Amino acid sequence: MAKGHKVEPIGGPPSDVEQLKIESNYLRGSLVESLQNRITGGLSELDNRLLKFHGSYMQDDRDVRNERQKQKLEPSYQFMLRVVTPGGVSSPEQWLVIDELADKYGSGSIRLTTRQAFQLHGVLKWNLKNTIHTINKTLLTTLAACGDVNRNVMCNPNPEQSEIHAEVYEWSQKITKHLAPRTPAYHEIWLDGEKIVDSLEIAKVEGEDLVEPIYGPVYLPRKFKIGIAVPPSNDVDVFSQDLGYIAIVEKGKLAGFNVTVGGGMGMSHGDPNTYPQLGRVIGFITPDQVLAVAEKTVTIQRDYGNRSVRKNARFKYTIDRHGLEWFVDELQERLGWELQPARPFTFESSGDRYGWQKDKNGRWNLTLYINSGRIADTDGLQLKTGLREIAKIHTGDFRLTANQNLMIAGITTAKKKQIIELLGQYGIAEAGNYSALRRSALSCVALPTCGLAMAEAERYLPTLLDKLEPIMEEVGLKEDEINIRMTGCPNGCARPALGEIAFIGKSLGKYNMYMGAGFAGDRLSKLYRENVGEDEIIDILTPIFKHYATEREKGEHFGDFVVRTGYVKPVYNGLEFHS
Repeated sequence: MAKGHKVEPIGGPPSDVEQLKIESNYLRGSLVESLQNRITGGLSELDNRLLKFHGSYMQDDRDVRNERQKQKLEPSYQFMLRVVTPGGVSSPEQWLVIDELADKYGSGSIRLTTRQAFQLHGVLKWNLKNTIHTINKTLLTTLAACGDVNRNVMCNPNPEQSEIHAEVYEWSQKITKHLAPRTPAYHEIWLDGEKIVDSLEIAKVEGEDLVEPIYGPVYLPRKFKIGIAVPPSNDVDVFSQDLGYIAIVEKGKLAGFNVTVGGGMGMSHGDPNTYPQLGRVIGFITPDQVLAVAEKTVTIQRDYGNRSVRKNARFKYTIDRHGLEWFVDELQERLGWELQPARPFTFESSGDRYGWQKDKNGRWNLTLYINSGRIADTDGLQLKTGLREIAKIHTGDFRLTANQNLMIAGITTAKKKQIIELLGQYGIAEAGNYSALRRSALSCVALPTCGLAMAEAERYLPTLLDKLEPIMEEVGLKEDEINIRMTGCPNGCARPALGEIAFIGKSLGKYNMYMGAGFAGDRLSKLYRENVGEDEIIDILTPIFKHYATEREKGEHFGDFVVRTGYVKPVYNGLEFHS
């Protein structure tokens, strides 16, 4: 392809969501009127889509859906709120506010997401404004936590681990701020900001959008995700990101970043035109070039992404449709300079470092295993209450990991004993009390609240692990980490295509089973069995675990083993995922 080769944006009529964005006047739409409508606890589908930009999804409790239909009642509408926390870092004061809001307006629990963000579930429409207003008073926000914009920027959750990690964390903050929507609509609707003038009246001056200089009035075709990894840990699954930065350290200093583009996990069952994809490395940049690359990459997706068919609108499809070489040419033309050749790096894992660790400042960090990221009190484990009491005395911060776990960070030696006592008092066990298999497992929320879920995930995965753990122990694999990921649908929120074993829901109690992803997140999984239930899963995995235990090579991970021994073929490109 010749340098500077141009392609036309994809044709076809815009989807209804694109039309909504065009008419929304920079994300205002009719949200104010809909939120004030006391006749229904829900929103129209178009208003719900617009609400996502403000950080919330409308859901309903599917456990009671049929019963409410019989009673001729509308669904039990409730709203999920997501909080932007770049790099997953929050203060004890912010934690306490989220904890209080979960009880006051939510379902009583907090969810830690695989993108290092907080989620509150069960918020009623009448309480949305008070909840969002209170979140913003803590210097957090829900703006752009969802919607067709750049979302929470991920990075290693421990900025105090080294100077490099601290720099990387700062870049996650800067990118988030740089790519945040500029519309005043959020402040007008949720924070009682004054509407000074209609944005449409001042939007364009000589072709420049003064309200949204990066996004324009219709924003992106779909969501956009960015992550920053610090080798040898790929804890953010950098190859799953639309845009990834891989830190390159030379002579103890951050030299810059290798850039990856075009990753993404979502797909649709039965549609081979949709597939998960790995990001590809396109070159190296210096730290001062990070924001420019992020901005220009976003604008390319803005201009060339599919605005007609949303399931083909992610950035991975834009690149696969036009070609990686085209993208690099287009990026470099917009930047006005060329990327340097990529530099060597090595990833060794994608998991968290559990237990107690000392940071560069001599303070302690404790990473706790959190089952599916759910912070709640249950029989024998008062997790939410215990963390609340820790937050009251803690002088460091809390850090959400990309694997749905929690780091209590910056613990002074003086506070360490108190925190250990509180952990014991409330039954909060350290990660070593759980099997390696359980510590390596991820799941999405799924039923009963997610409208896309076809099967259980968060509520069922612990039960499946209960059945698999004795088998692992029997064959001598009790302390072996195998990445297991389960989602209730193929949308990919728990990054199942990067699980060494993955289950993607097809219907209640039935899953497509995949195997063979790389332990360090650099190879996709492959379909092994379709539409299997629990008994079949146990029957399938038992002999494979035995085979792995007896025939693996030294240091060989499970995903590598099932590829080497022919259970599945290796997949390094999503275009081969369904073949």
